[in-house]
Amino acid sequence: MKQAKTLTQTELRRVLDYIATRKHAARNRAVVLMTYYAGMRVGEVAALTIADIIDAEGQIKNEIRLTAEQTKGNTARVIMVSEKLRKELATYSKTLSYKDTSHSFFYTQKQHKRGFTANTLAQFFYTLYNNAGLEGASGHSGRRSFITNLAAKGVSVRVLMSLAGHQNISTTQAYIDINDDMKRKAVELI
Repeated sequence: MKQAKTLTQTELRRVLDYIATRKHAARNRAVVLMTYYAGMRVGEVAALTIADIIDAEGQIKNEIRLTAEQTKGNTARVIMVSEKLRKELATYSKTLSYKDTSHSFFYTQKQHKRGFTANTLAQFFYTLYNNAGLEGASGHSGRRSFITNLAAKGVSVRVLMSLAGHQNISTTQAYIDINDDMKRKAVELI
């Protein structure tokens, strides 16, 4: 099976520009950036509740603690939330009106308390990327981009493995998309 496309900065900008012209722009932008800035799987994003993201004081948490039930490998893990992502999530959270923090953080347009399933969110990504003119992109593209971008900046594979929630280092290595720029920078180290 072919791997999902790794997004360039230009392609990410194209997607975000497209999102800005559509309904639910704050939500859709935050969903995309959860995969791109945090490397989360589509199913993990779909499983998020308001309580996972927003603390008792109404602030965006700097760590998301996923339970085993929320992850692919059925192993609890912690997602580190960068300052960039916290700002995006704060912008989106201002659009939410909720009483129950157990409701889904990313609502569907049909019901504000019911969120996406992993399948409907994967379909959402497929349609979004196609409509933005990106061939070969899928819900996994943000995750692959996250891992590849950090690898290009010299983050060790062991740290990447932990951030991605992988159990095997070879899985993480398969996510890293090697490009000419990475090779140019490597040979300049000599």
